[in-house]
Amino acid sequence: MDLYRLASISNGNFTRLLPCKTSTPISSFVKSTSVPPTFLCMATTQISTPSNIVRRSANYQPPIWQYDYIQSLTSVYVGESFTGQIDKLKGEVRMMFNKVVDPLERLELIDILQRLGISYHFDDEIQRTLKGIYNANNGGEMCNKENIYATALEFRLLRQHGNSVPQEIFNNFKNEIGGFKACLCDDIKGMLCLYEASFLSVEGESTLEEARDFATKQLSKYVKQSKNQNIIARVNHALELPLHWRMSRLEARWFIDVYRSGEDMNPILLELAVLDFNVVQAAHQEDLKEASRWWRSTGLGEKLSFARDRLMESFLWTVGKTFQPQFGSCRRMLTKVNILITQIDDIYDVYGTLDELELFTDAIERWDTNAMDQLPYYMKLCFLSLHNSINEMAFDILKEQGFHIIQYLRKVWADLLRSYLLEAKWYYSGYKPSLQEYIGNACISIAAQVMLVHVYFSITNPITKEALDCLEEFPNIIRWSAVVLRLADDLGTSKDELERGDVPKSIQCYMNETGASEEDAREHIRSLISETWNKMNEEAGAASSPLSRTFIEIAMNLARTAQCIYLHGDGHGVEDRETKDNVLSLIIHPIPLHKDEHEATRDSTLAKV
Repeated sequence: MDLYRLASISNGNFTRLLPCKTSTPISSFVKSTSVPPTFLCMATTQISTPSNIVRRSANYQPPIWQYDYIQSLTSVYVGESFTGQIDKLKGEVRMMFNKVVDPLERLELIDILQRLGISYHFDDEIQRTLKGIYNANNGGEMCNKENIYATALEFRLLRQHGNSVPQEIFNNFKNEIGGFKACLCDDIKGMLCLYEASFLSVEGESTLEEARDFATKQLSKYVKQSKNQNIIARVNHALELPLHWRMSRLEARWFIDVYRSGEDMNPILLELAVLDFNVVQAAHQEDLKEASRWWRSTGLGEKLSFARDRLMESFLWTVGKTFQPQFGSCRRMLTKVNILITQIDDIYDVYGTLDELELFTDAIERWDTNAMDQLPYYMKLCFLSLHNSINEMAFDILKEQGFHIIQYLRKVWADLLRSYLLEAKWYYSGYKPSLQEYIGNACISIAAQVMLVHVYFSITNPITKEALDCLEEFPNIIRWSAVVLRLADDLGTSKDELERGDVPKSIQCYMNETGASEEDAREHIRSLISETWNKMNEEAGAASSPLSRTFIEIAMNLARTAQCIYLHGDGHGVEDRETKDNVLSLIIHPIPLHKDEHEATRDSTLAKV
């Protein structure tokens, strides 16, 4: 079976149709597993591009992160002295696991380690601790039935790590008529924990939906009435985006500062978090510099001036997906994939004529350098860069594992470009797809499957036939990650894309079909994101999968990173807003060991950029 072969979305498999103003299950949009059939507006097979052709322009700004600046990045946090300090601190944390007896204190330790970004050092200890708590409580009885904070924290951590805990454990906190007890409102710590726990829900869990609504209402009320600025900041942070949906590396950077100022700060945990963050950041800088040298060697940044030159942002996505130092080769590979996707996307969305796009799609499907002869110069450069880069990745896997993967990589790129071509034909013909049509194609054109197939081959050893068979079926963990990525992208970028000329996005598709206002349409798309997360949670918690736990977590991290990148607008195309701050805090600035060093370090770096 071809990788990601997609069946027609017009095959009658959808049981529910739009338009409707009530929430429509996201599953009804993306049941298909193949690219929709080509729209009938066909281009000629012979290219005709007169010299005076008028091409569109998105007026993308040039990159603010220059090659020389990236290559100049250095860190003092390298060498055995720092790794030795980290190993010593890790030993002290392991002793904490042995000394802490109270189940709630153990859970709090795990939660803090996760939020500080250092839990990956203690996977064995965390799994052993959670399994012990789960078994001791028969998998469904919480350690403290009277404490909403303890119950919600235990529920969230156990579910996050694959333990099956029923939603009914919250029934003890509901009154006789079914609603949550009013007395819970006085426990703001418990309300915040209940709110975060509710996002680990799966489809059909009405108690958790009710818990989310109840906690959201109480937290919003607290923000308006309280004068405790520290707690207000934490509540606002959660209400903006829940912990389960946040990019873990950004969350760790934010939480380190919060934790430093807290009354219950443990200096050992804080020192380990700061040192580890800075040491890992130094490794990220080396990954980035290598990717920067590759990108400069392609010449695409200069030659394809119409396209987004977004190396730094492409690297930021990879850090969001997998930050751990042992995945350096994956980050370097994925950065190349990300920026090539960006360039090719702009060829289809902005610059290429329909004739050219037909020929380019055909060349990629054939994966034959002889097909380059018919392409214009800028497409030849892009084709050859893609062809060489992907073949090089395939060669590395063949050399290391003896497994020939080029057929899988070729197929997933061809599927992507066919979905791009369909959108281009929609644009040139003025066709307005239904929301169902749009999402059916967009879950391919958002390129999640391209990224994650490359991830699989980069992190998996040995590669198994069972996992490849699973990938060929377009597994749901990739499908739902793609839908969240697509819808989050639309919420952040659709306005700008429509202004420069593009096909309607999910928001406009819903507005066209239902007559809804833009605000209502955006709210509907947000509800689809929430529904998709329920499905992704269910997939992640499945008892068995041929795909590794690491791969599943990276797939979920892709969705998380998307929601952070597009939270305040187009964080991929526009560099000088929140994305710049994120780059500075994650990739450029080390965390000062002492709080008062931070401002001076930041001002110095900003002057260099």
